[in-house]
Order: sequence, then structure tokens, then C-alpha cells
Amino acid sequence: MWILRASEASGSLTFRLANGTARTVGRAPTADFILNVALVSRLHCRLVASDDALSVEDLASTNGTFLNNQRIDQAIATGGDRLRIGRVELMVEKAVT
Repeated sequence: MWILRASEASGSLTFRLANGTARTVGRAPTADFILNVALVSRLHCRLVASDDALSVEDLASTNGTFLNNQRIDQAIATGGDRLRIGRVELMVEKAVT
């Protein structure tokens, strides 16, 4: 399982992804994880969780998706990485099972 936790400045958000699942992030009510904040597109990015990594894919968002301060189209995140969507920064954690 993967956990995405917002930093204190971004509020108290926590998203959990079980291994083998895919989730969308965005402002739209149809997004799996809703971030209704400035600079977030309706469907901003897609997250795909596996046992050893979290795949992040930008969905042609207006303001981009950033992993460790680098704008990405698609990338692999691991524990300790920082994922920024709009003004929300999420810390990527691998849950210990």
C-alpha cells in the first residue's frame, strides 16, 4: 500500500492506494481523489500502485505535475519522494505491511 500525505502547509490530506490499483487525482467529482484547490485540473494525473513503485502520469493538466520539483509527463515515485499537484505537495510513503 502507498500513502500520499499533504504537508502541513497544504492541509491535512491523506490518500491511500492499495497495490495493483489505479486512481485519478483532480477537481472533478469523477476523480478518485478530489483536490478542489487552485491550479488543479479537473483530471490532473493518474496514479498506479505496484508492490515496489508508484507510477505517476500527468493527464495533460494545465499547470503540470511535479515529482521532486521536476515537471513530469510520466515518472516512477518511491518512498520519500514529493509529488506536487497544483499548490498541494504530497509526501509519498510506502506502508509497512
